[in-house]
Order: sequence, then structure tokens, then C-alpha cells
Amino acid sequence: MCHGTSGRHALTIAEGVEEKLARTLGRKPGHVEGRRAAEWILLDYIDFIVHVFTADRRAFYGLERLWGDAPRLELPDEVPKGLARRRRARSPA
Repeated sequence: MCHGTSGRHALTIAEGVEEKLARTLGRKPGHVEGRRAAEWILLDYIDFIVHVFTADRRAFYGLERLWGDAPRLELPDEVPKGLARRRRARSPA
């Protein structure tokens, strides 16, 4: 979950996430919503979801409040090489 300073910025962030996951893990989202308005873009990767908001939409919807008691997972900066290979093998073409 993150936000950009404008719709264009949010769209650029979402595109960057898609490109990075495609390049490093061979993963493409199963479904994408919100590209046109670019106020709340949802990238559904089946195993996980990425939310990219504009700052005002993030504050308005307050998903952190809804999920505030959920455990937080820290993600590594780099994908371990073995995991990247396994994900590519499982990912649909």
C-alpha cells in the first residue's frame, strides 16, 4: 500500500510495480482496477494485492485503519534467487 502525489504519479508507481514484478518474478497481475481514474489502482496478483492511491484517496478510505490489527510482514529489498525461479515456474503464461 502506497500513494503518489497525483493521479499521474500513482499510475507511474503502479506501472513500476508491474514492470518490476514481471521482470524479477515473471508475474503479471490477474486483475487491475482503477487505471483510468488513477486515484486508487488495485493490482491483484492472486497471492497478494497492491494498492496505489493518491494521497487524498488513501486518507479518505483509510485501509490502514481497517487492517490496523493485522500482522505486518517486512519484505526483503531483493527477491531470493530460488524464490524467483519457483514463482516463474508457477506463474501462468
